[in-house]
Amino acid sequence: MTNEKTTADPVDERLPWTRLALLGLQHVLVVAASPITSVFLVAKALGLPETLIVNLIGATFLVCGLGTLLQSFGVGKFGARLPFVMVPGGAPVIMFVLIARQTDLPTAAGAVILTSLFYFAVLPVFARCLKFFPRVVIGTMLILVAVNLIKIYGSIIVGRVGTPGFAEPLNIGLAVATIAFTVGFAKILRGIGGQLAVLLGLLAGAVLSAVLGVMPLGGVAHGALLSLPRPLPFGWPHFNLAATVPLLIFSVISMAEATGQTVAIAEVVGKEIDIRDQVPRTIRGDALMSLLGGIFGTSLIITSSENIGIVQATGVRSRYVTAAAGVFLVIIALCAPLARLASAIPAPVVGGTALIVFAIIGVMGVNLLRGVELREHANMYILAAALTMGLLPILVPGLYSKFPSSLQVVLGNGLAMGAMTAVLVNILFHHLRRYRAASPSLASEAKKAS
Repeated sequence: MTNEKTTADPVDERLPWTRLALLGLQHVLVVAASPITSVFLVAKALGLPETLIVNLIGATFLVCGLGTLLQSFGVGKFGARLPFVMVPGGAPVIMFVLIARQTDLPTAAGAVILTSLFYFAVLPVFARCLKFFPRVVIGTMLILVAVNLIKIYGSIIVGRVGTPGFAEPLNIGLAVATIAFTVGFAKILRGIGGQLAVLLGLLAGAVLSAVLGVMPLGGVAHGALLSLPRPLPFGWPHFNLAATVPLLIFSVISMAEATGQTVAIAEVVGKEIDIRDQVPRTIRGDALMSLLGGIFGTSLIITSSENIGIVQATGVRSRYVTAAAGVFLVIIALCAPLARLASAIPAPVVGGTALIVFAIIGVMGVNLLRGVELREHANMYILAAALTMGLLPILVPGLYSKFPSSLQVVLGNGLAMGAMTAVLVNILFHHLRRYRAASPSLASEAKKAS
């Protein structure tokens, strides 16, 4: 009986409440910038009133919290039962704004709802294509995810070119200090302290910001205590299929990304999975939460890459930790002062924390590629072609700016281009009949790698 308990999957480990709460809070503080930033981006772009902004922040945290609980525990065929946290997708937020500008907010909300239903419609077809995502494809995707997210959060730290605060030394210093604090705690502390290095680094960066007078806390205590998000904040949604096309295209990219994330997190927690069962569970969770998000006025809510890096960094693999994070996210959604406190943490501090977490995701991608024979002709070209097409739009902004806007949605997305290239070149080398006779099979390659 004792042996059965000790050999149980670490992903199912139930930790003491205190440790569970601290580790869950760490996940929340690292990803909290995403829901807040997404709402502020929409609000600033569309000129939303303050009351609507507060409602949307609460709604976003609420859906993210419920989605995190769903992915952590699983209900029926929904949710991966893996340590996932859910957040608003960055690209969908931008698309949401563009749709709202071209049409109106009810149409943008309707586009999110239509896209979430599209997930369910396409999933059976997509599930049959999972054989086209071997380790070389997944590893490449994780590296591109890391590079893309590092660029995004690096821009949050330094600001936009031409703005008054661009490349402000204080902001860069705060980000570097936060990274240094995190690495220092990881080096010095042991046990639970070392596992909380990311959280402690973020808190140390926040304290430093407060000492330097760049973390205003005066507004935290002012305002309502409870925030109850209301559904349909823009009124009854309008459904316009033509306006929804960019989000429909992204949903396919998102399914590919969810595939990589599911394989990656399973690898990190040491859980053997059947990707034809587990990946659809993750995607159904994304679809259901995106549907709920559309009802509450958010963009697509999807599984987060950020927390995979945290799981890798802490070595704590229990899905109950992310479940605790989900509870915290729901509490923040309902408790307005906590949302205001989270939003008071300076962007450079959150950005510095995010940079090191995202870099760990890249390391995970490298680790996956270690199991691939890269001296083998096919794998070498799969990786080279995918990195070329994936890094170009990330490193050369505006590369496809002269192309039609409908194509820019895909071409300008480095992760999408890299993933599609990896899949297509993998099919070219490993799945086309005329090449199969001259190339080792995937099964023999996997056996050789193991």
